[in-house]
Formats: sequence, C-alpha cells, structure tokens
Amino acid sequence: MKPPGAAKSETPDLAEPTLPLPDDPKLTANLTHFARALRKAGLPVGPGRVLTAIEAVRAAGFTRREDFYWTLHAVFVSRPEERQVFHQVFRLFWRDPRYMEHMMALLLPAVKGVQEEQKAASAAKRAAEALLDGAEPPAPPERDDKDDEDALIEIDASFTASSEEKLRALDFEQMNAEEAAQARRMLARLSLPVKPLKTRRLTADPLGSRPDWRRTLRGAMRTGGEVLTLARRQPTTRWPALVVLCDISGSMASYSRMVLHFVHAVANRQGQGWARVHAFTFGTRLTNISRHLKTRDVDAALNAAGHEARDWQGGTRIGACLHEFNRDWSRRVLGQGAVVLLITDGLDRDDPALLTKEMERLHLSARRLIWLNPLLRWDGFAPRAQGVRAMLPHVDTLRAGHSIASLEALAEALSDPRDRGEKARLMAMLNG
Repeated sequence: MKPPGAAKSETPDLAEPTLPLPDDPKLTANLTHFARALRKAGLPVGPGRVLTAIEAVRAAGFTRREDFYWTLHAVFVSRPEERQVFHQVFRLFWRDPRYMEHMMALLLPAVKGVQEEQKAASAAKRAAEALLDGAEPPAPPERDDKDDEDALIEIDASFTASSEEKLRALDFEQMNAEEAAQARRMLARLSLPVKPLKTRRLTADPLGSRPDWRRTLRGAMRTGGEVLTLARRQPTTRWPALVVLCDISGSMASYSRMVLHFVHAVANRQGQGWARVHAFTFGTRLTNISRHLKTRDVDAALNAAGHEARDWQGGTRIGACLHEFNRDWSRRVLGQGAVVLLITDGLDRDDPALLTKEMERLHLSARRLIWLNPLLRWDGFAPRAQGVRAMLPHVDTLRAGHSIASLEALAEALSDPRDRGEKARLMAMLNG
C-alpha cells in the first residue's frame, strides 16, 4: 500500500506489535472521528473519503501497522504538504495509548526559565488542537508560596503583544492550521519595493543635468546658427527583475510553501517596481513555475506549481540544479541586472566543488544575490555543513527566512546595498 517514492522517515516505528483493539471495536466510528480530526487540522476530507477509507481498510485489513497507515495515507493525503499533518494525527489518534496526555502537554503554557524550552514537532500542535476539538487544557496545580519564597521566576511579557506581533515572529514550522491561514493572509499584504536602476541611455529633459549638444546645434540651424536655448538630457531609469530560486526538498517543506505565498503576492502586486518576477523550484531537479504565479488566485497558482514540480519533499541536489539554471536560464532572466533570491537551508550532499563553481557563476551573473536560510533561526547556527561552507562566500547577503518578520526584513536588505546580514559573522567563524 505504500506509494512509490515515499520516505521511510515519515512513518517511524511502524513495525511494532499490532495495536490492541477492544472486544467490541467500532472501526467505522473511529475512522469517522479520525477523518473529522484530519479535517479540523486542515486536510480537505469529506464524507466521500470516509466511505472510501472504510472500504479500503475492509479490503486491506489492519493486521500490520504499516499496511493500515499507508491504506489511510493513500485515501486522505493528496498533497505533499499534507503528509506531516496526517502523520502527526495518525500517531496521536491510532498509535499512542496516552495520546490525550501528549496533546494536553503540547498546548500547556510553559514559563521560560523554569523548565527546558522544547518546541513541538512539525504539525504536532495543529494535530493536537484538531483532536482536542476545543477542549481546554488542564490548569497547572496550585503551588504553596511558602515553599517557593526563594524561587525567582522570570515571566515573559510577550503576552502583552498583539496576536499579529506574535505571529510575525513565530516559526512557520510551529504554526497550527489557524495560525498558518492568518500568516498567509498577512503575507498577501506584504510588499517588496525596490529602487529603480539608472541606465546609460539618456533621454531629453529640459531640467536634465547634461547638455545635449546635438539637439542644441540642430535647433541653432533653424535660427541661422544662433544658439537660443541649450538642450539638456537626463539618464533614464528602469526597474530590475526578481529571480527566486526556492528549495522544495523535505527539509524545507514547512518554509517553501509560505515563501511561495510571499513570492506570489510580490509577483501580482502592481506598482512596486519589479519589471518581472521569475520563480524556480528545485529539489532533485529544476522547475520553472513563473507562469503559474501569474494566476491571481494563490491556491490555484501553487496547486498548479505543485503538479509541475514533481520533486516536492524529495532529496536535495543544489549544485546540479544551479548548474541547470546557469546553463539554460541564466542569460534569459539575468541579462539586465536581476536580483536573485535564493531560499534554501544549504544542506546538500553532492560534490561541494560543483556547488562552489555554480554559486560563483550565479553570483557573477546576478546584480545581487540574497540568501534566505531558515536555519539562521537558531542562535547557535554555524557553517559546519559542507553545502553551507561552499555557498557562503558567494552571496552578497545572508538572512533568516523562517517567519513573517524575516521576510519583512528583505525590504531593508534591498534598500541598503551595503547590507550583509549574517554573512560577516559566519565568514569570521568559517575563517577562524
């Protein structure tokens, strides 16, 4: 029942003993409740899929966990980004006998500094909220103040901020279904303005800074050689193009879709300066999705892009994909000083020499190369991976790309040509 190309890491520990069932199991009711939880977690599950799931389980059986998992996976999962949500809901609903305690623990507030701060796994918070269905987490037990007179607790005052301010700083990977929907609405309102570029071409302008001697002499010929007015001209301006190279491999799955929402908003916003917006996705191969971004509806645009890019949540071959871009597309889209936005975590296991060569060529072809790396959300991030070490010297700016706030900061990087972001700090670590 396992679909071809599915990663084994998505279903860990499936080869365990058979799940114990009660004496009078109600499989139909359980499947209905499971489908309802998937729908609340954001998956498009309707009554038709519930009937199909019942028939599929009846035909395939559920004596083995792996068969049962992939049977339901084949029925309920239709998009690559839905796999992680399905996996978390399945784990909590079917496999963990203490799933209610796990769900409550995911939603309990923690006081920073009292216990170790741990982030929920990807889509786990969304799955917990879907299964709890509005139930309130239990209140923490009251403590005796006399026993804690000497204890000093630092309370984080971030609750005073508005919901949008919190959402701006929240990691895309840690958002539940409601937060992700609100984040997409906020991304649709973002803009990425850019300054125009001065060209070598000159145009007639009565207030121009440069004299136009040819037009001046032509005008003097009409007055018998007498110069009555001095014609002037001014350098013209044009708008640069934006080229986006977005990593859609498995390690970037939680960020690539949000970034593409932002790119779609930039491509369809009129009057903010970009001449054209070209977008490419890459994992194990390069895919041009520029024409899909012209669709006004963002869901239809990304759905079409997902059907064309067959390597969603697959492996990563950054060097080979950049080689394909430099060979087939570089002259077409970078010929007039385009700005390149590279979104990837840099985790590549291919030949680092090839990656270094292609990054150097891309850097020389672009007017400016900006790298967004979600791994910069960690304070202790260091350039230890060979892919990061190969790419770092050949970018102009290195910034984080894990939240709405980090995407908003792109405007600062574009407005300041001297902006380097985190590149200087990481280069010092690399050379140290």
